[in-house]
Amino acid sequence: MPYEPPTHRVERSLRATTGAKIVAGVDEVGRGAWAGPVTVCAAVTGLRRPPEGLTDSKLLAPKRRAELAAELVSWVTAHALGHASPEEIDDLGMTAALRLAAGRALEALPVRPDAVILDGKHDYLGAPWRVRTVIKGDQSCVAVAAASVIAKVRRDKMMAELGVDHADFDFAANVGYPSPVHRAALEEWGPTPYHRLSWAYLDALPRWRHLKKARTWAEGSVPEIEGQLGFDF
Repeated sequence: MPYEPPTHRVERSLRATTGAKIVAGVDEVGRGAWAGPVTVCAAVTGLRRPPEGLTDSKLLAPKRRAELAAELVSWVTAHALGHASPEEIDDLGMTAALRLAAGRALEALPVRPDAVILDGKHDYLGAPWRVRTVIKGDQSCVAVAAASVIAKVRRDKMMAELGVDHADFDFAANVGYPSPVHRAALEEWGPTPYHRLSWAYLDALPRWRHLKKARTWAEGSVPEIEGQLGFDF
């Protein structure tokens, strides 16, 4: 299906209206998974012509996505990744976990952005960052599309590595997301150390329902968060 390639329109607008010289695109992957971290990439691209075929990572075939990610890590001006672990997701809720992961990615950049383009309609990042949210930014904005591809390929690789010791879960194929194989493994073996234990999938697993963690956070709340990543990826 034909699609319009991403542009620098939003980046140019931020430069013109806010005086921002360094603009980072930010995108996440892993929000809807049962297992694994939520991963955020922050990418700074400048206004150069992007690699051919750049778009939202979900629109790319796996082989092409991996090839493009390898090209992008050399092409971007700067990029960095941040993760929030399953335990942090359980303890904080997804909104705060996304903020934590995105903050880690942005703080790890070798240059500090003057503005951030965040994929989607909700600003889960907030102060002190100057944020512009863009619905389907991973399709329309070069920097966000680049972040989307890098984040997806990196997290997929991480999940495949985690799956080596949990072959029945087939993490290499489902990367922690719901699937028939994933559900069957959960019914047989219960959650691994990499599963999110506050999620509703445990309600459908009578043998393992007792492991479910009660939510201690209010949906949508974003507490102040400090500290280092508590999960070794």
